[in-house]
Amino acid sequence: MPIKQISVFVENKAGRLADITAVLEREQINIRALSVADTTNYGILRLIVSDPDRAEQALKAAGMTVSITSVLGIGIPDVPGGFSKAIRVLSDEGISVEYAYAFITPRVGTAYIIIRVEDNDRAAKVLADKGIVLIEQNEIF
Repeated sequence: MPIKQISVFVENKAGRLADITAVLEREQINIRALSVADTTNYGILRLIVSDPDRAEQALKAAGMTVSITSVLGIGIPDVPGGFSKAIRVLSDEGISVEYAYAFITPRVGTAYIIIRVEDNDRAAKVLADKGIVLIEQNEIF
């Protein structure tokens, strides 16, 4: 099942990340995972948060460019090769991963990975068929 990810366009200026996180703090929205990709003039902040719909509204109300993207979350064994196995399953089926990032899980021995692929439904089926655990939004918190 897809997870809602918030993507925020961020100008490369001092204080922009602080502005974004202040909006979320004010709304009592918890950040569980994040990734920042940047170029010379701007970046994309990707967030997994406790309330993505409210986060989107609050950030837009603060004048920020925001979108929600559906991504997949997987739970893998927290051992060498755990991620490799999951990614190999996708690769063997010709499914490209656009980006991925990991974060801490409350379950000892498990790592959570967010992945962005072109076709979430196909990727989810392929992963599940090979025994890769898919996580849902409510499992993150």
